[in-house]
Amino acid sequence: MTTPIRVLVCDDQELIRAGFATIIDAQPDMAIVGECGDGRAAVDLAARLRPDVVVMDVRMPVLDGIGATRLLAGAGVPEPVKVLVVTTFNLDEYVYEALRAGASGFLLKDAPPAQLLGGIRTVATGAALLAPEVTRQLVGRYAARIRPAEDAPDRGALTPRELEVLRLIAEGLSNSEIAAALVISHETVKTYVSRILTKLDLRDRVQAVVYAYRRGLVT
Repeated sequence: MTTPIRVLVCDDQELIRAGFATIIDAQPDMAIVGECGDGRAAVDLAARLRPDVVVMDVRMPVLDGIGATRLLAGAGVPEPVKVLVVTTFNLDEYVYEALRAGASGFLLKDAPPAQLLGGIRTVATGAALLAPEVTRQLVGRYAARIRPAEDAPDRGALTPRELEVLRLIAEGLSNSEIAAALVISHETVKTYVSRILTKLDLRDRVQAVVYAYRRGLVT
């Protein structure tokens, strides 16, 4: 039997935390290993319990979800933990900062249970998850405030086709949607995405979106 995905839930609202835990723990391929109500507790519990995925709220006491995410998955963390941010849409600026802090993806709190569970499975595999219905609004709304990353790899490393794929990723399109837009196969899109991440030294699709906006590839 496959080892269950070990999940830590962090949310300062006890009812939401309990609801998430109940839904997750009912899955045969998942197990709740801990619950907490603030970011500092999440960091401490993650160090002790080593979950596969932390489901993280943004606004919390003691240490917010952004600070906790940075400590769990940020640059320089020797053993980063995968973080899935779950928040309300009106906190989108905070979610953008959480993605920059190292989160593997985000979902909205009003997402159906199946989407939450699918998101946990996606993040656990090492893939990134961006809720496509809000990606453009989320990152685009704050693109003007983003300072260009001087130390980021030059986009000149990409071919024109790879730049095209990167722009579509940043606009929130899935691999299947990119394949349809460019009239290429799904496997070809996956190859392009892999090359883009490798050439730009990016960890995942989330970082690719942030890179594209910071470099002005999407307006």
